[in-house]
Amino acid sequence: MDFLAGIWNYGVVFLLILTVVVFVHEAGHYLVARWNGVRVEVFSIGFGPEIWGWTAKSGTRWRISALPLGGYVRMFGDGDAASATGDERPMSEEEKAVSFRHKRVGQRAAIVFAGPAANFLFGIVMLAGMFMVLGQQVTEPVVGYVHEGMPAESAGLKAGDRVVAINGTEVDRFQDIQRIVRLELERPLSIEVDRNGEHLVVVARPRIIERKGIFGDMEKVPVLGISVDGSHTRIVRHGPVSALVLALGETETMVTSTFVGIGQMVSGTRDSDELGGPIRIAKGAGEAAQVGFASVVFYTILLSLNLGLINLFPIPVLDGGHLAFYAVEAILGRPLGEKAQEYGFRIGLFLVLALMVFATRNDIVSLPVWDMVKRLLS
Repeated sequence: MDFLAGIWNYGVVFLLILTVVVFVHEAGHYLVARWNGVRVEVFSIGFGPEIWGWTAKSGTRWRISALPLGGYVRMFGDGDAASATGDERPMSEEEKAVSFRHKRVGQRAAIVFAGPAANFLFGIVMLAGMFMVLGQQVTEPVVGYVHEGMPAESAGLKAGDRVVAINGTEVDRFQDIQRIVRLELERPLSIEVDRNGEHLVVVARPRIIERKGIFGDMEKVPVLGISVDGSHTRIVRHGPVSALVLALGETETMVTSTFVGIGQMVSGTRDSDELGGPIRIAKGAGEAAQVGFASVVFYTILLSLNLGLINLFPIPVLDGGHLAFYAVEAILGRPLGEKAQEYGFRIGLFLVLALMVFATRNDIVSLPVWDMVKRLLS
């Protein structure tokens, strides 16, 4: 029974979430391509050989392929699914009219940008819907308990303290404290608190601890050593306008935090082991499935927003790389030379593959079985 539950949580739920996110992304490309008069030849969920599919009246082959870890839309005029090369054969005027390669640079940029934009739009709308239907859990920034021997105790924080601001950033919820601590790592925090009406400022340096996750993998996290006061938690349901504003704010926070985290990894202040790949995503999906349906929906939203953001990075092969080429084309009035684009896509492919290998390595090393293998081989 546990085995079947594991298959469902870690396998089926993960693939369902990934399929939804990929479908949304590719649907963005597809819809804007059709609006611009481009013929779409293939809409595929997954890569490799086709398992099942049908051909629509428009001529698009809708298919589900053998390797369900992504997807693509192949448009008329493309030489491959990644739009890295063009169809070199001579075309008639009728064919040029429906060819992606023969559309204006602005049209091509709109088609490419539509994929990440669809992921963001989906995430924001779904997040707003959750705030309207389920409400937003709001926990006031009140310290419920201070753990012995931790930085908060050394700094002088006490149960009942209301945190007002950290390093000049206003704090409205306990979740804001957690977010700031995770981003600041071990840097000193100037914490402004309200203690029975008295305004105080204390300085605490978070401590990095290693703890075991619910899947047995070890994770390193910065902590202050305070716990939430559950009596200060409430559920707030929002109307359409306030829910949308809140969803936009949460999306902005996620994007900003992602860039800060990447910058810290590049500078060496944050451990690059936090970078995860498909195994860690599947584990996250399994965790969400164990919590409940709402958690699965929220995880899908986060994955959609992350997919949209990552695809905008200016790396050839990704959508952002295409947009960078189109920007150069718009400035120069002509496309980059074929050799320059070819080398760009090769470098981009190498970077993406290297990143995937590194992330997968992190996934494997984080598994409990890795420690067992090391002990057997040592």
